[in-house]
Amino acid sequence: MTDLLYSVEAANLNAHLFRITLTIAKPQAIQTVSLPVWIPGSYLVREFSKNLQNLTAQQGRRTAAIHQRDKCTWDIACKPGQPLVLSYEVYAFDNSVRTAWLDSQRGFFNGTSVCLRVHGQEDAPHQLQLIAVKSQPDWQAATGLAPVKTDKKGFGLYQAQNYDELVDCPVELGAFWSGSFVACGVPHRFVVAGALPSFDGERLLANTQKICEAAIRFWHGPGKAAGKKTPHKNYLFMLNAVHDGYGGLEHRNSTALICKRSDLPRPNGPKNSEGYTTLLGLISHEYFHTWNVKQLRPDAFARYDYSQENFTQLLWFFEGFTSYYDDILLRRAGLIDDTTYLQLLGKTIAQVQQTPGRHVQSVAQASFDAWVKYYRQDENTPNATVSYYTKGSLVALCLDLKLRREFKNDSITLDTVMRGLWQRCKAGPMREQDLLDELHARTDRSWQAEIRAWVHGTQELPLRELLEAHDIQMDDEASPMAQRLGLRVAEGAGSVQVKAVLRGSAAETAGMAAGDEWLGLDVGTKGQGGSWRLSKLDELPALMGQERVLTAWVARDKRLLRLRLTIPALLSQWCLKAPTSRASGQWPGP
Repeated sequence: MTDLLYSVEAANLNAHLFRITLTIAKPQAIQTVSLPVWIPGSYLVREFSKNLQNLTAQQGRRTAAIHQRDKCTWDIACKPGQPLVLSYEVYAFDNSVRTAWLDSQRGFFNGTSVCLRVHGQEDAPHQLQLIAVKSQPDWQAATGLAPVKTDKKGFGLYQAQNYDELVDCPVELGAFWSGSFVACGVPHRFVVAGALPSFDGERLLANTQKICEAAIRFWHGPGKAAGKKTPHKNYLFMLNAVHDGYGGLEHRNSTALICKRSDLPRPNGPKNSEGYTTLLGLISHEYFHTWNVKQLRPDAFARYDYSQENFTQLLWFFEGFTSYYDDILLRRAGLIDDTTYLQLLGKTIAQVQQTPGRHVQSVAQASFDAWVKYYRQDENTPNATVSYYTKGSLVALCLDLKLRREFKNDSITLDTVMRGLWQRCKAGPMREQDLLDELHARTDRSWQAEIRAWVHGTQELPLRELLEAHDIQMDDEASPMAQRLGLRVAEGAGSVQVKAVLRGSAAETAGMAAGDEWLGLDVGTKGQGGSWRLSKLDELPALMGQERVLTAWVARDKRLLRLRLTIPALLSQWCLKAPTSRASGQWPGP
């Protein structure tokens, strides 16, 4: 038996309570334990201890005294030589990939939400006991942890080498669908909770297998031995299908995903709906993280500090470059064509161009500020910050296109740089200088000017120049009305709700503000065009005719305001089209 054993029981499904019993065989005289305040991969202090309750401590028949040191840390006074048994409950009602969930239909948890860290023994082996739920005989259990002794349904004893591994292997519980496949010799399992009966599991498995094979070959080459070089010997996908939701969180040999039920493939359904393509991109993104952030990781994450923020300026690389490759791997796996790939790329470009904050904050600063800005978005977010996902992916695009333009072959591309970084840094943390050194080693020139401008600066990226150099056609098309006005809105039930007003926009000049409800309009400077009720922004062109000035009626804090709004000239956004022919290596397709 290991010195550290966590027994997890679904104690009360309707009250959403897990009960955890932690046995510490060799406690210190004053044994300190704590619960993480954040989970790696999601850069926000979430205060998981708020859900912990009824903590008790026993040594045999003796109750040990507990002193709470701070919001998430406890000291227990122990007698030498006696095992310490801690018991506590965790409230689990967050149906996301980040924390824990429990009801009569499903259970799920990350170790950071339920497993106290035993200070001084973090590097010792840890074991996890999953107790079967008697009231739910059809439930199963799935986790990326190594089984020690488990039953056919997955309940029983699992082993982790240390605390980091324990909390990096989430657990799925329930009557889920399960399927498996082998990619380059590596076993993979896919479990899906909440799917409709019409769900096409075989298609999801086949498509995911192609993604995994493309990723493994990207990192380890096309040979038969590629699968023997992977950092994981098996892999688990856990997907929670819900009415409305999207997201994923990477782990060392698994990932937790959430998607809309309607995005899952259906027998005899469309080959690739927009929603299903988005889901495949999410799968590709999280799987790519197995290498890029879980193994090849920033120096700030060399050893996680679970008690506070772990700051790094490199999320533009670890999230942005992963975002660049997630769609490329779909293309290389044959799951989308050139047209769809360029549509996805064009959408990313539009998202960045419609963010005034790109002129305010560099993508390196955005990485560092993720803890207080990206994960705490409000109505001013698009004006003050830029996404390290989207702009970071465009930095990768520019770097890749520039490498391909300069060397005009497949021997020096961003692909080869990434593989070089893997060899250079897989045994240790990565710094920005490592990327610069790898680029210099492969090209015999400095790339500091590009990284300084693209990553640490706020000027526009040279997208048009580099795309046109690779014969990517860039037609302009009219932008949506919301973009012309500089608004982000929510429409529904005959109402236009203003969510954000972009800096320097026509809407800002008119005096619109987040929280306004746009009720209607008077057309023309004197209202000679009539007064109209507004239910959707796309109605404006028909209501206005040739007029370019209107009076907007908005409701703000129960007051009706009349705002003079001048509609700007038509704006255009890029529409990317593939060249009719291309030489090998011209642009990052298959």
